[in-house]
Amino acid sequence: MKYGVAIFPSKKLQDLANSYRKRYDTKYAFIPPHITLKQTFEATDMEISTVAERLKDIVKKFQPFKLNVTKAKSFQPVSNTIYFKVELSEELQELHVALHDEKFCKSESEHAFVPHITIAQDLSDNEHSDVLGQLSMLDVSHEEEVKRIHLLYQLEDGAWTVYETFRLGAE
Repeated sequence: MKYGVAIFPSKKLQDLANSYRKRYDTKYAFIPPHITLKQTFEATDMEISTVAERLKDIVKKFQPFKLNVTKAKSFQPVSNTIYFKVELSEELQELHVALHDEKFCKSESEHAFVPHITIAQDLSDNEHSDVLGQLSMLDVSHEEEVKRIHLLYQLEDGAWTVYETFRLGAE
């Protein structure tokens, strides 16, 4: 089965992201707006129990931290994906590194860690240019506190759902 680890932002930020995602994101129906901490990885039912236990140990070492979202950006020319940029804080970087340590779960990250919330993907070049032009003028400036992360799994229809939620700093 496929799994991943993500942060779900506040309802306010999710609503803002969804106002664009419902029009421009082909995966809108499959997962709410999120910040991916660990890309998709495979695990059996037995392995995921161990992964969840390791995740419990990891989150104990992290206190809740501030998340700053600043503006709309794009991954072009790599892809026509548009996203809300999340500032890479020390805590976010350290959490990402902890989740990619071989003691947690074996899997390679395909890309450099660029924390973000996808708001548009699979756009044509012209559509990408138009949408990015509009969104780049948007003042997103948003700050909130991250208190929990989520271990997710993918259903047969491609949708993602929460397997378990972990509170940062919790015993």
